[in-house]
Amino acid sequence: MRPFLDARLFLLAAIATAAVLGGCSHTSSDVPAAGKTGAAAAPSPSDPVAAWETVRAVLQSPRCQNCHPAIDRPLQGDLSLAHTMNVQRGPDGHGLPGAHCSTCHGKANPPASYGPHQPPGVSSDWHLPPPEMRMTFVGRSSRELCEQLKDPAQTANSRLPALIKHVSTDPLVLWGWDPGFGRKPVPVPHADFVAAFTRWANAGGPCPPEGPRTASLP
Repeated sequence: MRPFLDARLFLLAAIATAAVLGGCSHTSSDVPAAGKTGAAAAPSPSDPVAAWETVRAVLQSPRCQNCHPAIDRPLQGDLSLAHTMNVQRGPDGHGLPGAHCSTCHGKANPPASYGPHQPPGVSSDWHLPPPEMRMTFVGRSSRELCEQLKDPAQTANSRLPALIKHVSTDPLVLWGWDPGFGRKPVPVPHADFVAAFTRWANAGGPCPPEGPRTASLP
């Protein structure tokens, strides 16, 4: 009988040990799991500041910022390099006299069969902002760019509702999603961009805290 009793005592001891360890477990629903304590909550899709960051990413993509440089030369290409042939902004944003943007930029993108490095075109009017209202996107911090869009003195007195219409329908804006052969389109779908812009604008255009500027470009 002695071995049988020893085996029962060993089994009871094992069960008691397991019960104690189970009671100390951190897997119960009222105790945070390991590694999750203090974790920041993900931004809400309806957060207007998060929506603004989607807008900023579009505005500072090459397709948009190339026509919104800090210098008087447009930028070109996916690397946002200064335009070749010494192309200049000009007195009204349409280029210098005798060298207007329309000299090379027609009313539509050339066919893909023409190959790379052909001047793109748009149905309305290819141009930069005028020198007295540059609307610079390059090198701006997120907050600076946000505040700029809300300043009527820098947007030709266009308020946020007018800007929603502008980014929704202007052919030159829409071109960024159909830039022609050899160019990367804006990485954010246009419908998502407009939805984010609208969400941000309808919330009054809140801006993020001051942060680092984008990479230094012309």
